[in-house]
Order: sequence, then structure tokens, then C-alpha cells
Amino acid sequence: MTSLMPEVTTDAVIAIDSEPVRRMVAASNSADLAEARPPRRDAAGSAVVVEPGVVEPGVAASGTPVPDAASPDAATTSAPASDAAASAAAVPDASPAREADAAAPALDLLEPAEQIDESVTDSIDPDEPAPARDAIRIRGLVKRFGDTNAVDDVDITVPAGSFYGLVGPNGAGKTTTLSIIAGLLRPDAGTVHISGIDQREKPLEAKRVMGVLPDRLRTFDRLTGRQLLHYYGQLRGLDRSVIEKRTADLARAFDLNEALSRVVSDYSAGMTKKVMLAGALIHSPRVLVLDEPFEAVDPVSSGVILDILRSYVAHGGTVILSSHGMDLVERVCSRVAVIVGGEVLAEGTIDEVRAGQTLTQRFIELSGTGGEVEGLEWLHTFSD
Repeated sequence: MTSLMPEVTTDAVIAIDSEPVRRMVAASNSADLAEARPPRRDAAGSAVVVEPGVVEPGVAASGTPVPDAASPDAATTSAPASDAAASAAAVPDASPAREADAAAPALDLLEPAEQIDESVTDSIDPDEPAPARDAIRIRGLVKRFGDTNAVDDVDITVPAGSFYGLVGPNGAGKTTTLSIIAGLLRPDAGTVHISGIDQREKPLEAKRVMGVLPDRLRTFDRLTGRQLLHYYGQLRGLDRSVIEKRTADLARAFDLNEALSRVVSDYSAGMTKKVMLAGALIHSPRVLVLDEPFEAVDPVSSGVILDILRSYVAHGGTVILSSHGMDLVERVCSRVAVIVGGEVLAEGTIDEVRAGQTLTQRFIELSGTGGEVEGLEWLHTFSD
């Protein structure tokens, strides 16, 4: 059958600027449609700069480019008016302000992290320096469990390319906050934006740019380390050859080469944490959400992990982590937030938060924690 999609020429694209036309025409016989962003004008305002379309999950799963729509001028000259009307009726929620983008190819589904590069630019000034953008922006976050406010009106901004620490006593709300950021829990109130993406409106897009290491290590531990990393890569839509190369690179970096052939249930707690951190990194995310990443990890492995994370941040990645190790947070983090009882009591750079004290002293002062040792005199006399 002859395709209804007309050929788009340079003249047709430029004509969009001189004659605004508000139509959306179906692009192909298969009725596979991808939503196109409105064109962005350049600084001179004389031409239309057509940006690549965003491929939504489930559309063109094979990775084959699917044209979104024809240019308005070409559609009016090449397609019958009845066909155009029928096509427009088939897309009831098409905004009249959207203009077609037939010239741009569909993005490669095998690299989900690269797709997000285009999808987040709608809400970000392209001329703004990357370090000034917010990797995570939380406003008015609330999460209740019964009568307990685990997270109580929390505001946090994590700049892109930073190492951000979240500290607090046990039960302070750190894990709950990180779980909401990672999309594992739904907040009762508030907003979360990840690299400019509204997590509530676009949860899948937000999760694509993140790598997550949860506190409670539950995984498919009957798989070998190699199988587990391969599975993580497949979940992220990576090609087999890419998975194999990155698995080899991560195994070498985390010193897991000899362990990859063993089932994960035979790993120590520290090795399990390392293979899961490798899984969180395999798709090269923009943001890493790490809950107690150094707990149960030996000093040598901790040093290796820190080197990897420092290099990741130095090249533009963002890390937010929780930890009870004040010395570690003080040494590696550029910003920190102290959470007590679900509330942020202090937030800022390390120097701002510690206010002339050590971070440990400031943490104790803010949290007001400390056990009462009186009444334990019986410990001074031994039962034997």
C-alpha cells in the first residue's frame, strides 16, 4: 500500500515559521504515533529548529524509526482533506499548539539513558551551565504511616554534579525520603523532580535516569553475579554486547571477577552490596540514590567504591546517599542535610551545617540524642 505520509523537504520545514498551522496528522499505516515536542526557535527567530521526538515506552519497541507526522504544508498539499480529518480524529488529545516533527528520527531504544537527554530539556534552559541545574528538587514532601509523619514537609535541592549526604539518627526518615526519591514509595503530599522530570507525571522517565541501591538488600540471589548484572542490563533496555562489556568493566572495577560465576546467595554482605551497586551503575544513570552504601563493606572495598563514585561525580553524575559515618560524609560530600523526626533541621554545604564544629558534634547537637547511663550500676558487678 502507498504510505499516506508525504515527503518532508527543507522548504516545508522552514514554511512552518512563516505560516503557523495547527494540525496533527497520523504518520503511517501502522498508526504508531510518537508525541512530538513543539519546535524551538533559534536566537535569530528566522527559522524553526526541529528537535528529535521523544519515544514513549511501548512505541516502536524494535528501535525502528517511526515518523511522527508530516509537516503541515506538505500534509495539506499531498493528503486528501478527508484523510487528514480522519487522522486528526484518531488523535483526540493532540494539542493544537504541537507541530509535527517528521524530519527527526526516532531515538534508539537500546540506550534509554540517552533518550532522557532530550526529554528533560523542555524544562531546562539550554544555555544554563550544567552544574547549575538541579538533579533532584523536592518541595513539601510528606509521608505518613498511620499517625506518624515519617517525612514532614521536607524541602531539598541537590545540584547536578554533586555529592549530597543525608544524615540523621535511626528512624529519622532518611530511608523513607530516599525511597520516595527512587520511586519506591508514593508521597502523601509534595513534589519530586529528577533532572527536571516530574516524578508523579512521568514516573518511568524519572526512573530511567536513576540508579538505586536500597538499604535492605533483597535481590534475585539464586542467580550468579554475571546473570544478575545481565538481568539488570536487560531491564534497562541495553543491548547484549553492551551489557557484556559493561559487566566486564564493572567486575574489574569492583574486584568481582572471581565472584561472577557464583550465586549471589553465597556472597558476603559486602560483596552483595558491591554487585548491586554495579547493577545500579550499568546503564550509566544521571543520578545515583544510595541508602547506606558503605554499611558492611570492608575498608579496602569502601575505598574502591569511593574512587568510582568520585570519578562518576567529577564527570557530571550526581550522588545522594545516607550514612551514619559522619567522617565519611564530611570528607566526600559537598552538601548535607540533617533529618530528625522527619524534618530537615539543617541543610547546606558542609561548612554551613557544621557551624565551626565537627559534623559529628553538630549532628549530636541537632538530633538531641543520647542514652541515659544512670541506673546501669549493676553492669559494674559481674554475675560470675
